[in-house]
Amino acid sequence: MPTPKTSSSRKPLFYGTGVVLAAALLGFISYRATAPADRSGSSSTAVADVTADPDAGVFPELVKLARRDAGDGLAQGRADAPVVLIEYADFKCGYCGKFARDTEPALIKKYVANGTLRIEWRNFPIFGAESEAAARAAWAAGQQGRFWQFHAAAYAEGVKDKGFGKDRLKALAKEAGVRDLGRFVRDADGAAASAAVSKDQEEGYGIGASSTPSFLINGRPLAGAQPVEVFEQVVQAAADKAANTKDAKGDGGSKGSGDSGGADK
Repeated sequence: MPTPKTSSSRKPLFYGTGVVLAAALLGFISYRATAPADRSGSSSTAVADVTADPDAGVFPELVKLARRDAGDGLAQGRADAPVVLIEYADFKCGYCGKFARDTEPALIKKYVANGTLRIEWRNFPIFGAESEAAARAAWAAGQQGRFWQFHAAAYAEGVKDKGFGKDRLKALAKEAGVRDLGRFVRDADGAAASAAVSKDQEEGYGIGASSTPSFLINGRPLAGAQPVEVFEQVVQAAADKAANTKDAKGDGGSKGSGDSGGADK
């Protein structure tokens, strides 16, 4: 994916020691993950490029970005899940759509369903006014518990090519089962939606994200619509580390809420 022109003026925020290294790493991974195919036709980023070492490339400062809010309509999975995947994405991004259609459902089935993984969405519109309008609309759908249904509708094959004008966004909301379309329109145009999107966007720029989709998995940067095996490898390594840490502490209890969060399925 091309790097947005606006990102050149953004500087990584200071979340703690090592965040500059994390930003540099995420930027490099973003390039590798979205670089042109080689002569054999394969992507330059392979499964072998991602080490199974659960400590490799993990930044404690970035772990703290997981919100774990049980009432977050833009998240799914248990608030106390041992692994949190944060996705920074744009509805006009083709690679984001590929992840949503080809990879995310497998992760939900394998890891979210059994309580291992929580997925937290961050609106990261980088491709102009329609990207920002779609982000606000997605947030508005989330206020009525239909974010993930809107997410699925907006990322369906060929949808982004039709654009995200106001009428189109309202049609997608209707398709997603948003009950009060009048409220949806008001929410999407309101100050709260703009503030929520801006918060996510600044967070993404703050960790050095330069393309979409970009991810953090328990503080480990990962970028691009990589094969599902890459995500499974990183999620499993993070889950194993969390389990080993828990066993070492002898902590049989769980932290946080057990609520699933997110929209109705």
